[in-house]
Amino acid sequence: MPPDAVWLASTDADSVVPFDWLTHQVRLADRGAEAVRGTVDVRDWRCWPPEVGRAYAAGYHGVDGHPHVHGANLGVRASAYLAAGGFAPVARDEDVLLVAALAAGGVRVVASGHAPVATSARAVGRVPGGFSGHLRRVALAADTDGATVLAQGDGA
Repeated sequence: MPPDAVWLASTDADSVVPFDWLTHQVRLADRGAEAVRGTVDVRDWRCWPPEVGRAYAAGYHGVDGHPHVHGANLGVRASAYLAAGGFAPVARDEDVLLVAALAAGGVRVVASGHAPVATSARAVGRVPGGFSGHLRRVALAADTDGATVLAQGDGA
C-alpha cells in the first residue's frame, strides 16, 4: 500500500480513545489534513490535591486550534511521517519534535479539540519530563502540596 494511503494513529498504553477517535482523524485527513494533533482529557485526579486538576483545566485549551501536542492523541499520513523522518530516537518529546518537523516541511497539521483521549494523571511516569512531569510542575505552580508528590516522582 502506498504511504499516501496509510494513516498512522498514536496513543498511549494508559489512555483510552473515544469510539470515534480514528474515524474523526480519517475524516480530517479526507479533508486535507496530513497530521492531526488531538487533545487529552484527565478524568481521575485521585493522586493529586484538588487544586492540581483545577489549575490544569484552567491552563488547558481543548478546542480546535489548540497549542498542545500529545503522543496519546496524534495521527499522521505515512508519507508525511516518512518525509519528516519519523519519531526521533530521543528520551522524550518525540511527539513534539515530529510535529515540529512536519510543520517545518509544510505539512498541513490540524489541531482538533474533538475526540479527546482519556489519559492518566499518574504522578510518577516512565519518562522524566513527560506528562507526569508536566502535571508535577502544574502542582508546584498551583502552590499545592506538590512538593510531596515531587519527592516521590520521576525526577522531572
